[in-house]
Amino acid sequence: MSRGNIYECAVQEPVIWETHRKSMPGKLTFNVIKDELLGFHEGDMVRFDYDGHKIFCGFVFIKKRTNNRIISVTAYDQLRYFKNKDTYVYKNKTAAAVLKMLITDFKLQGGLIDDTKHVISSRVEDNQELFTIMDNAGAITTKNTGNLFILYDNYGKLHYRNVKELKLDILVDEESGETFEYTTSIDENTYNKIKLSRENKKTGKREIFIAQDSANMNQWGMLQYTESVDEGENGKVKADALLTLYNRKSRKLHINNVFGDPRVRGGSTLGAQMYLGDLSVANFMMVETVKHSFYESDHRMDLKLIGGDFVA
Repeated sequence: MSRGNIYECAVQEPVIWETHRKSMPGKLTFNVIKDELLGFHEGDMVRFDYDGHKIFCGFVFIKKRTNNRIISVTAYDQLRYFKNKDTYVYKNKTAAAVLKMLITDFKLQGGLIDDTKHVISSRVEDNQELFTIMDNAGAITTKNTGNLFILYDNYGKLHYRNVKELKLDILVDEESGETFEYTTSIDENTYNKIKLSRENKKTGKREIFIAQDSANMNQWGMLQYTESVDEGENGKVKADALLTLYNRKSRKLHINNVFGDPRVRGGSTLGAQMYLGDLSVANFMMVETVKHSFYESDHRMDLKLIGGDFVA
């Protein structure tokens, strides 16, 4: 849409739509064929529908001319504006309330925002990106409750949903794509002992909260995570929640050229079932990034998946 005009454009194949689990806006890239009627500018709205599905609603940020008739366009959804920086001091707000504050202040369009429940007693964010402000609020919530929330733009509305609400009835296996790569590791964000501390101002003593998995400590050695506990936080509950989050291998599965499904976005979870010689993969995994390629008669996607429980 440009200055009140609506255009249906002739585009070259493919149209590419990319989304990430966190800290990145959704991106649509395409090549449009210029004619005498078409005229659009940076900041104009772009909508992309495919096979009856509403895929993307965002704004033109980049135009590039490669010849006289072809314009390469990059558009981003509303999350692009979360790269803005600002300073906030807030008290007694949930992550959901923080998001609503940012939506109001930056005149964005809100959608479904789940109640994140955990109240953050106080927070200072000095000259930070809005992405960082929301990531911090979400991380505090996850560490205290074990619940993970995903921020995304759904066709022009900002949603903030519990990841449990983004589970899809999709199964990928070793035959789904052309190539795959599977990695397990205890070298990144894996901890089997959580040690939290807080200075008790009334008694003058330090309180210690510990949660650990002795079996994994015997297998992997001690991998310890330490952090301070703020006033108002339940140290024992937080330690248990952190152990649940971190006491596992990190798992990554990259699989390319899978048959496309428009419901899949960063933060979605889907089933993975693969037989890799001496290892069987059979559980839900989360989409870290997805790149959709839309053609007139075909739709493919490249997936980067993380997490999940695996059985040898």
